[in-house]
Amino acid sequence: MSFLERVCACLESYRVPYALVGGYAVALHGAPRGTIDLDFIVRFQEKDFIDLETAFNSIGLKSRLPVTAKQVFQFRQEYIEQRNLIAWSFVNPNNPIETVDIIITKNLFDCSTVNRDLGKLIVKVLSKKDLIEMKQESGRAQDLLDIKALERL
Repeated sequence: MSFLERVCACLESYRVPYALVGGYAVALHGAPRGTIDLDFIVRFQEKDFIDLETAFNSIGLKSRLPVTAKQVFQFRQEYIEQRNLIAWSFVNPNNPIETVDIIITKNLFDCSTVNRDLGKLIVKVLSKKDLIEMKQESGRAQDLLDIKALERL
């Protein structure tokens, strides 16, 4: 089972509503893109943040920062505005290539998703429209290239 499949299956088993975003989402929409880390958004509800942290810990992923789910949820806006933190990152200390970023600037509640069948698992991916909008807000060079690729589809 791939890292993506393991993470998504874990989120499903802990009933954490999510959407895959970032490079993997671009690729699953049909625009091949190389990337290593996984990026997700979740609902801005304390229970979802706590369940997400528990789920990730269960598969060996640990927060890169010394913060808890409750702290990230409670101080999310402060972290964004005063510390320029846009993602809560997790890493497998035994395999550092296994990294996951939870984007804390975008609420899943405000977005739509599509399902992508990976064979053994259905993955929830941010809709193409919302993914393009999210990448426009970022304005990073790679995101602008992703937008062009997505618009050609």
